[in-house]
Amino acid sequence: MVNLRERLQQGEKISAPGVFDPFSARIADQMGFPVLYMTGYGVNASLLGLPDAAFASYGEMVARVRSITEVTDACLIADGDTGFGGLHNVERAVSGYEAAGADAIQLEDQEFPKRCGHTRNRKVIAIDDMKKKIVVAAAARASDDFQIIARTDALSEHGLDEALRRAEAYVEVGADILFVESPESEDQMRAICERFPQTPLIANMVAGGRTPLLSDSALFDIGYQIIIHPVYLLGAALTGIRRAAAQLQSTGVEADVDNINGLNEVLGFDKIWAMDEKFGA
Repeated sequence: MVNLRERLQQGEKISAPGVFDPFSARIADQMGFPVLYMTGYGVNASLLGLPDAAFASYGEMVARVRSITEVTDACLIADGDTGFGGLHNVERAVSGYEAAGADAIQLEDQEFPKRCGHTRNRKVIAIDDMKKKIVVAAAARASDDFQIIARTDALSEHGLDEALRRAEAYVEVGADILFVESPESEDQMRAICERFPQTPLIANMVAGGRTPLLSDSALFDIGYQIIIHPVYLLGAALTGIRRAAAQLQSTGVEADVDNINGLNEVLGFDKIWAMDEKFGA
C-alpha cells in the first residue's frame, strides 16, 4: 500500500474526510478515500459528547487511532492536539500513534487546554517551546515515513506575519507538513502557499468557520496539497440523526434510512456468516 509520505512525494493531491470512530472511517474507506483524517473535534464529540477542548486523553486518542486502522486500509492522518503535555508526552504520543498504525501526527502550538481552531480564546505557546516539540517528535518516530505535521494557531491572535514566521521555524527543525490554521481570506491563503512552495501544506475546510469555504480544486490551484474536512461527516451524522429522531418522534414509524441489511454490509457481517457456515457454528 502506498503510504502518505510516498503520496506526497509523488505530488498527489489529497482530500481527506474527517472520521471520528471506526464506523465512520470504515464507510469513508469503502467509499474509496485513500487518506482519512482522524479529527480531535470528532473524537471528543463521539467518544465523550464534549467539545474539542482537550477533554480526550492520550490513551483515548491513541486507542481511537488503533481502532480505526484495524478496520481500514486507507492512510490515516491523526490529530495529536498539543502532544498531550510536555516533551516526554510528545515523545510518547508520536511513538504510540505510529505503533497504532497512523501515517502522520498533527501537533499544534496552542497552550493547554487547547481549543478548536475555528473557535474563540486560543493562545499559543512560545515559538521555541514548539520547536522543541517538533525536534522531539521527529526523533521519536521509528521511520521517516511517519510524518510530523506542525500546526500553528498564531494567525488569529498575532497576524499572518507571525504565523508565517512560526511555520518557517517549524519546518526548519523537522516538520514534514505545515498547517497554518484559520486564514481569513483567499489572499492570506495564497500568501501561505507562496511562502512554502516546496513544503506540503494543509487547508482546513470548516463550514461556518473562519476560513473561506472553497472547493478542493480551487485550493489545489492555490497551492495546497492536503485538504481536510474535519467536521463535515460529523455534521452530516448530526443532521441525519436529528431528522430520523424527529421522524420517529412524530410518527412512530422508521423511514428513509438504511436498514439493518445496509449496516450489515458496511460492517462485514458476511465474513461472520461465512465462518459460521464453514465450521458449522
